[in-house]
Amino acid sequence: MITARQSRAARALLGWSQETLAEEAAVSLTALKRLESESGLRVYESTRDQVRRALEANGIVFLATEKGDGVMFMRDAANQGSKRQS
Repeated sequence: MITARQSRAARALLGWSQETLAEEAAVSLTALKRLESESGLRVYESTRDQVRRALEANGIVFLATEKGDGVMFMRDAANQGSKRQS
């Protein structure tokens, strides 16, 4: 499951705005803002999945360890994605 912090961090690594990620993930901007909110707003799992897939397609790897969750950018994997920047 992708967290709000992971989504924001992944966008920062890619240099994407919320608008760009919403477009790449084919979700509404409102849905993405809910996902990235720290206030615990309810988000459909399908929205989380679409966002995760869009980020992974552009080189983001999601990490989960006993010490916490994170993200990593894989340059080679990004060459397979759309490489879109905004």
